Amino acid sequence: MLDRTSSQILEKDVAEYRKSGGKLVEFFYEFGSPTSYLAYTQLPRVVQRTGAKIWYRPFLLGGLYKIVNNHSPAENPIKAKWMFDDLLRFAKRYGVDFVNNKHFPINTLPIMRGAIFAEQKGELLKYSTAIYDAIWKQGRNLQEPAEIAAVLKEGGFDAKAYFAGTEDAGVKAKLKAVTEEAASRGVFGAPTYFVGDEMHFGQDRLDFVEVALAR
Repeated sequence: MLDRTSSQILEKDVAEYRKSGGKLVEFFYEFGSPTSYLAYTQLPRVVQRTGAKIWYRPFLLGGLYKIVNNHSPAENPIKAKWMFDDLLRFAKRYGVDFVNNKHFPINTLPIMRGAIFAEQKGELLKYSTAIYDAIWKQGRNLQEPAEIAAVLKEGGFDAKAYFAGTEDAGVKAKLKAVTEEAASRGVFGAPTYFVGDEMHFGQDRLDFVEVALAR
């Protein structure tokens, strides 16, 4: 099993790491995005092969869509059906569990704020894995506060502290700032990756990310 933490770089260390010439991929991701889930399962393998680090950057996809005037593919039933069929094919290729969550799409604002709180507590990857597994492996309804609390407790988190953290002004501001930064850099959806100034979009573009990191 891959150790995600070994490939993670924290925000406070990014500037120095870049200065030293280290290879880095910024990973903008969202829990309501099934393609982001698949990318989340595979990106550590890419950086392991290339000796790079991942800067995990949770942001709010709904907020981004409003800024850049984009829309979820789930709004088109024909496209949504094809997309989930395709995701099942990729999940099989990757050897990961994936279910078509019947509650999709959901309002992810609380759990994305939770990601920012988790980042501040040094628990971002543990939290992200728990939330992704609940939505895209177990098909749970994380639009319901009680279900979010259950997932947090099962994952060993202090659910009360997390709910309080999502109401923190600093947490709210940070999620908004990352979302606005993503929009300002040309991001229009999730998952999106940056290797330097080079942007790639989609879980099916990880081969291009690997090529960029291998240069």
